[in-house]
Amino acid sequence: MQKGILNYLIQEPKVVKEQNPLIILIHGYGSNEEDLFSFAPELPNNYYVVSVQAPYKVPPYGFAWYAITFDADMNKFSDNDQAMESRDFLVKFIDELAAKYPIDTTNVNLVGFSQGAILSYAIAVTYPEKINKVAALSGYFNPEIMTPKTDVSTYNHLKIFGSHGTVDQVIPVEWARKSAAFLEPLQISFEYKEYPVGHGVAPQNFYDLKAFLEK
Repeated sequence: MQKGILNYLIQEPKVVKEQNPLIILIHGYGSNEEDLFSFAPELPNNYYVVSVQAPYKVPPYGFAWYAITFDADMNKFSDNDQAMESRDFLVKFIDELAAKYPIDTTNVNLVGFSQGAILSYAIAVTYPEKINKVAALSGYFNPEIMTPKTDVSTYNHLKIFGSHGTVDQVIPVEWARKSAAFLEPLQISFEYKEYPVGHGVAPQNFYDLKAFLEK
């Protein structure tokens, strides 16, 4: 594990070029960088694959990108200030990786799960110049943690894949279904799929994600 802005695990490309594309794996609340890194061996072998650990500790062994709190009626609230801080941290982290490894900065791709998916949307909308593709798994679009560009042509290159389980007990599928309506005015290419699972990644979902990255 490396030290820098954030801790991470890295799988270097098997096919090394002058510059290689990058996939960043961004885990969900209460998890860690080892969780999504299990995907790494199955991902295209010409990429740097980096799985990054969130900065906030969640006992006993997990981490989070931002706090989630509940009120007396069990309504859930996200700490949007922490979320935006983590969003910007991750963008700095991309720069840190590009300074350290021969990464093709025009081909940086995010794969986020749950809280990681919510942040991936926020990074792509706020910093489209940094990102090529986003796969947002089991997340939703939180407009309060992003600043869209007024010039929608800055999104021309961007491609987003969203997916969700129809019986997700953590993030309702209805929340994910609203993503298309948010992305439409920005004219961002968006592909969305659902699977008959809970809060997780079905094998078919992973297969579709891989096809999206390889396209």
